[in-house]
Amino acid sequence: MPEPTTPPFEVPVVDIGPYVDGGSGEDLARVARALDDACTRVGFVQILGHGVPDAVLDGLAGAVDDFFALPPERKNAYRVTGANRGYSPPKSESLSLSLGVESASRMNDFFEAFNVGTEARSFPGLGLSEDDYGRNVWPAELDTFEPRVQAYFAHAGRVARILTRAFGDALGLEPGHFEALTDHSVDVLRMNNYALPEGTVTLEGDLTGMGEHTDFGLVTVLWADRVAGLQVLDIDGVWHDVSPVEGGLLVNLGDLTARLTNDRWMSTLHRVKPPIVDGTIKRRRSVAYFHDGNIDAVIATLPSHLDADAGLAYEPITVRDHIKAKLAGSRQGKANTAAVREAARVLAAVGREPRG
Repeated sequence: MPEPTTPPFEVPVVDIGPYVDGGSGEDLARVARALDDACTRVGFVQILGHGVPDAVLDGLAGAVDDFFALPPERKNAYRVTGANRGYSPPKSESLSLSLGVESASRMNDFFEAFNVGTEARSFPGLGLSEDDYGRNVWPAELDTFEPRVQAYFAHAGRVARILTRAFGDALGLEPGHFEALTDHSVDVLRMNNYALPEGTVTLEGDLTGMGEHTDFGLVTVLWADRVAGLQVLDIDGVWHDVSPVEGGLLVNLGDLTARLTNDRWMSTLHRVKPPIVDGTIKRRRSVAYFHDGNIDAVIATLPSHLDADAGLAYEPITVRDHIKAKLAGSRQGKANTAAVREAARVLAAVGREPRG
């Protein structure tokens, strides 16, 4: 009798149009079921029907190009100490340390980034601290950078909130469950440029664009070039290349949603390898919108999911404490000892990879 074959790995494609456009109850239920399946099996999903206009996406891509084309001394003028804002030059971060795992090559990540996000003053009357939310800086020499980025930021936030509404339906939660966790959410938009110069390269050792990591918060909405580089770890510990479908956005769950569902829904490990074709590096850009939740929200496993992992459950944690530990790993070089489950998966996957 032939052995059963494992279906090939794929990131499911889901059209969320019914949630965007006000579909019927039957259509909403169909989308929620599809998202539940994707979140359970993969932790990544490609979404269509998101409603972000092409003009907004084109404006975002142009803004990214304009900033990263600035000379290094100008980009470095927008570095911000002690906050998740502004410019990060190449090799200034090591994202695998956010899981407590040192990169095998001991080389920090070869990407540069620029971050903006919600500010404490975005929520007047709540007495929030800039220490938690950060203060945006904008490149003064690029007149159209801020409006183009803000236009996309608004749409990405809309999409993230539509997704959490659908997540609530998929999990059978009361309406408004996620809204109570996100009405003053710490949301960050990270624009990434993989900073190895385009052209022919001879690789020595294991070169990493962005080390293996999970995202910190509830859900991430990702725009990216349709260029190879992003790799996702499947449940068998094998890395797979993923690139966005035409017209789609990539979505993945973060650690806090995994905590809510006791890992029934996965915060999937992913990384970026330099996209090299026939010995030539190809340029790659990505923009991630991290929807992380209220800084003071307590994230605890849902009562319906307490038995989802052999009776084990995560200890409740505030969004503030979780993000602080993860950022201390990636930016300050302090191994995050709390990420035990994620670190074990990274180490298991590394053991399976061929060495050359």
